[in-house]
Amino acid sequence: MSKRSYEKSVPGATAGLSSSALPPPENTAGQACSGTHPSEVHFLPTTVNPRPVASPQQRPLKVMFVNTSLPVGGAEVLLAYLIRGLNRRRFAPELCCLKEPGPLGRELAAEVPLFDNLIAGKWDPRVLFRLARLFKQREVDAVVTVGAGDKMFWGRLAAAWVGLPVVLSALHSTGYPDVIQRPNRWLNGITDAFIAVADAHARYLIETERLPAAKVRVIPNGVDTARFRPRMECSAQRQELAIPVKSPVVGIVAALRPEKGHRLFLAAAAGLRSQLPSARFLIVGDGALRGDLEQYARQLGLDGAVQFLGNRADVPQLLSLMDVFVLTSRMEASPVSILEAMACGKPVVAPDVGSIADSVADGETGFLYPRGDQHALEERIAALLADGEMAATFGAAGRRFVAEHASLERMVDGYERLIDEIYQFKYPTTQHAVPAAEDEYDRNDAADEPSTEVHAGHS
Repeated sequence: MSKRSYEKSVPGATAGLSSSALPPPENTAGQACSGTHPSEVHFLPTTVNPRPVASPQQRPLKVMFVNTSLPVGGAEVLLAYLIRGLNRRRFAPELCCLKEPGPLGRELAAEVPLFDNLIAGKWDPRVLFRLARLFKQREVDAVVTVGAGDKMFWGRLAAAWVGLPVVLSALHSTGYPDVIQRPNRWLNGITDAFIAVADAHARYLIETERLPAAKVRVIPNGVDTARFRPRMECSAQRQELAIPVKSPVVGIVAALRPEKGHRLFLAAAAGLRSQLPSARFLIVGDGALRGDLEQYARQLGLDGAVQFLGNRADVPQLLSLMDVFVLTSRMEASPVSILEAMACGKPVVAPDVGSIADSVADGETGFLYPRGDQHALEERIAALLADGEMAATFGAAGRRFVAEHASLERMVDGYERLIDEIYQFKYPTTQHAVPAAEDEYDRNDAADEPSTEVHAGHS
C-alpha cells in the first residue's frame, strides 16, 4: 500500500467529544510502565463509564503521544485531557515519556499504556532504536510529539524510520521552552503537520521559527466548561485560607518558573495593599522558584496578605474565590489558566504577549497591559476591584467566549479530525473505525458522564 505525501490546508475544528477511561494498561513492549500510587493527589478528573472499543475488523487508530515527562503544568494538563477525551471507537491513545512520567503521567498510567525512561541523556542516540522498536511493537499508526527539543526530534525521526502514516508536532509556547532549533527544522519534510494553539501562535511558528506555512494547523486550547463554571461553592476554601468575606481576592495560577513573572505579581500586590489593605493575594502553582519568591514577598511586607498554595486539586473552587484573575508572564502562547478563569466567569488582567489578545479582549473580557508594566497592572486590577458591575460584565463575556471558542470538546475534535484526515489522505481505502455517523451517541452522552472534580495549578 503506497503512502502519499500530505501537505495541505485542513478545515478548522468543530465541536465534538467522546470521553473515556481505559482499563489498566498492558506492558507488552518491554518498557517500564508506571502505575498511579494510591497516596498521590489526583490532579485530573476521571470518567466512570468506559466507552466500548471497536471490533478488530474496525481497529481504532493507535496514537502515541511523545513527551519528555508530565509534571503539573498547563501544556501537560492539556495533553492529559486530550488523551482522555479521544473517542475510543476511533482512536486508541498511548503515552511515551522519554524520561520519568511525572505525577500526571503516573496518573494516566491507570488508563492508557505508558512507556517511560527511554532516553539516558541528551546525547543518547540509542533512544532512536528504542522508540522505533516501541512504535513497531505497539503497531502505532500516528505519533504526536508534544513540545520542542529531544522528543520532537527523536519522536519524528523514529516515526519516519518505521514508516508511520501520521507524524504530527504539537507546540504550545512562543520561545522558551519551545524554541525550534536547526536539527528539528531538518525534519520538517517528514512531518505531516505542526499544531499551533492560536492564530498569532501560528504566525509566530511560520515567521519566527520558519516552519512551512502549508503544514501549520491551528487547534485552539480548550478547557472543560462543565468543571470550570461560574459561581462554584468555595466557602470551604475561604475558611481554609482564613479570608474574610469582604476582602477582595486577586490570584494567579502558574507554575513558579522565571518566564511566568511572579515577581511582578508580588510587586503589584505590595502596591495595591497601600490602596486596599484588606486585599488578599493567592499564588496557585509550584516550582523551583518558590523559596526565592516567598523570601521576596517577605521583603515586600506581604506577610499575611499573600499565600503560596502550591499545586492544588481544587483550582475551579479557588478561581471562584477570586475577584480578579491575573497573569504576569513574559511570554506565552495561549495559557490554559486564562481560559479556565474566564470559564469561571472571572475578569482577567494579562500582559499583551503571545496569543493572549486572541482570548482576552481588552475592555470586554478583561484588561491587557504592556509586559512588565507594574503601574499599568496595578491600575487595571484596582479598576476591576472598584467596579463590581464591570467585573461581572467582563466575567460573563469571558464565559461566553470560552463556551463558544475554547471548549475541551472543540480541541479534542480538532485533533481527531486532523489525525483522521491525514491518515485517510494517505490510505483512502482504509476504514480504521466506525463511521462518524454511527458514533453520535458517544458525543451526545459524553456531557452526562459523572466525573470527580480534581485539578492542578498550572499555566
